[in-house]
Amino acid sequence: MPKTCEQHRLLVLENFIGGKFIPCRSHIDSFDPSTGEVYCKVPNSGEDEVAAAVAAAKEAFPDWSTRSPEQRAQVLNKLADLIEANLEEFAQAESRDQGKTITFARTVDIPRSAYNFRFFASSVLHHTTDCSQMDHMGCVNYTVRCPVGVAGLISPWNLPLYLLTWKIAPAVATGNTVVAKPSEMTSVTAWMMCKLMQEAGVPPGVINIVFGTGPKAGDALVGHPDVPLISFTGSTATAQRITERSAPYCKKLSLELGGKNPALIFADADLDQCIATTVRSSFSNQGEICLCTSRIYVERSIYPAFLERFVAAAKKWKTGVPSDPSNNNGALISKEHLEKVRKFVALAKLEGGTIHCGEGVDQLDLPECNTSGYFMPATVISGIPDSSPVMQEEIFGPVTCISPFDTEDEAIARGNCVRYGLAATVWSKDVGKVHHVAKRLQAGLVWTNCWLVRDLNLPFGGMKSSGVGREGGKDSYHFFTEVKTITIKH
Repeated sequence: MPKTCEQHRLLVLENFIGGKFIPCRSHIDSFDPSTGEVYCKVPNSGEDEVAAAVAAAKEAFPDWSTRSPEQRAQVLNKLADLIEANLEEFAQAESRDQGKTITFARTVDIPRSAYNFRFFASSVLHHTTDCSQMDHMGCVNYTVRCPVGVAGLISPWNLPLYLLTWKIAPAVATGNTVVAKPSEMTSVTAWMMCKLMQEAGVPPGVINIVFGTGPKAGDALVGHPDVPLISFTGSTATAQRITERSAPYCKKLSLELGGKNPALIFADADLDQCIATTVRSSFSNQGEICLCTSRIYVERSIYPAFLERFVAAAKKWKTGVPSDPSNNNGALISKEHLEKVRKFVALAKLEGGTIHCGEGVDQLDLPECNTSGYFMPATVISGIPDSSPVMQEEIFGPVTCISPFDTEDEAIARGNCVRYGLAATVWSKDVGKVHHVAKRLQAGLVWTNCWLVRDLNLPFGGMKSSGVGREGGKDSYHFFTEVKTITIKH
């Protein structure tokens, strides 16, 4: 094993405002999660930088909003082409910046980032509006949809470019201009994308990216009077602050928040398919996906066999250096986040739970230069009551809890017993059962006998504390536009 890590030059990022890179007076340290070392300096932007970006976006709006959907689509498709042409460079950067494996970045994050631009470039061409006749009044009524203005977009650290482009693409496709703030912990690929803007034909000011923290740059963006719309993905606690801060301006809000997602596994499930998929749904991307399965309820008659087979499969889920393509998981995002996840496992043990594998049970074999990285093996826990914080709070790490159930009604009630309602999975060969169980679950997305199968045309979002609003083909089109009714008397 190597004794030292590969050395990289220290990156110093700049804000992208009005089509130009603008230096910032102060910076934040960004760490490589696999080594724990600083490798990047991120602008510590505040009100001045946000105000400059909003002014640039506001100035660019009249021209961009009057371009045809076809003209805007051409620019988005070109940007997708350029991301794909640089896929390996983006994947390497995303892996190093976030801690995820290079394989995950190559096959999921970067391809989906390009596809987001292609999807919305296409979908914006196919929306229709309403029309009605009032013959007795001699009138025709019709609707049009107009872009809102400057869109404020705040994206998280778990799928950095993937979720940033999920917001930018529909916003600009519908004619808005944007000021985006990526997470200060994972800003590099957003900065790299800015280098492609001119070649893609993005006019100055249409896409502006300001780097910094939520309390400083994010708060300035949310509270700016010239930003009528905010799309946010992140924690429920931050969303409460955004709601309060934006309330005086009656801003449009789309809030995609946390999850504590259950899997309901019935006795007639195909266990081979179920276990393989549920291991993936529990631990993919270090468990740092809002859609990951963190509570597994298994019908009692198959519970012992399921638990034994699931733990054996989880032990084979490899955690290690992100650059090794044989690893399933890399490092968690930060030292603080790793400590938070570990505290949940410690609490489970304190409450009498059994740690079958992972944290505190299995040791990771890491190169010397990665021993200060933020690694944690896939962890499986049983014997925890539903009332425990371990079963109630979003852990957002490679940890899942397994518990038996006796009846269908019990499974549904326990699946719904948390404040979140983002996603759920149901495993059964009974077609009738999966239909009525899915209908009764309080979740915005329910997968049956699969996980993370996504048609971007369909709504994405959660219930309860998992969010407000929906995003997707038609839903994003509606969110990023205002509908106007026009009546013509003839």
